[in-house]
Amino acid sequence: MDLLALSDFNLVARHGGLGRAARASGRPKATLSRRVSELESGLDLRLFERGTHTLKLTQEGRALYERTGALLAELDETVATIASGGDKPRGRLRVSAPLLFSQTAMGKLAAAFALKFPEVRLEVTTEDRTVDMIEEGYDLVIRVNPDPDETLVGRILMRDRLVVVASPSLDRPTGDRAVPAVARGTSDVTSSWDVAASSGNARIMIEPVLRLSSLIMVRDAVRAGVGAARLPVSLVGHDLAAGRLVHWGDIDGPEIALWTLYPSRRLLSARVSAFLDFLKEAFPSGTPEELASFID
Repeated sequence: MDLLALSDFNLVARHGGLGRAARASGRPKATLSRRVSELESGLDLRLFERGTHTLKLTQEGRALYERTGALLAELDETVATIASGGDKPRGRLRVSAPLLFSQTAMGKLAAAFALKFPEVRLEVTTEDRTVDMIEEGYDLVIRVNPDPDETLVGRILMRDRLVVVASPSLDRPTGDRAVPAVARGTSDVTSSWDVAASSGNARIMIEPVLRLSSLIMVRDAVRAGVGAARLPVSLVGHDLAAGRLVHWGDIDGPEIALWTLYPSRRLLSARVSAFLDFLKEAFPSGTPEELASFID
């Protein structure tokens, strides 16, 4: 494929027309039109729907633009980096991170990274859903206990664990008596929690009295004495130490592992490597206490 023609196609697609692309790039409109036509002929595809005064991407054209735009930008950046004689991190860095991690730590982390690497344009999107890194143009994602994916590689950033906590004003139940509980979301229909404590394993029967979508909201409700809840120890470590909450036991189950992931088929750019190293410096041991230090 002719990379120059592909680059011109992306230029026209990005600006939404030949005239705007010509004015933005300083290249002749006729040249851009010819190069796009040559690309269409070479691919045997129509990439634009041409009207009297409009130019609109076809379905095939949009798919080509979405898949090649980021790759061409990465290629341009690589060439610029080599030409400048160094591998200084620069350019756009798109990161997707889960809600709780973003609310507790990412603001401070992003600010510190921006100050350290002013030529990197960091963009962080907060979401708990599984994203398609290639289709959606992310350079790096941070996820909790991600499913295996052979198209991605990564490393564990930190480990956490769930604990059952409650206000000191709430008595721990005995026998089969249910305790008021604060649940996260509407899909949690558990009727009991299996916990491990110093006194041994136990089952706590619960009766959800409040359902909230954010773990920080759940924590604040537990602080207010509404009920007990399952929460990451990193989120409630300060409250336990200060006596605002009491520990009823650890949830019996797999640990919580926070991973950083990136596409396996790409070489790591300088900006991604810099961000991974930066996160490693922020969480050298990967313990819940290191994450708790970011929480006010």
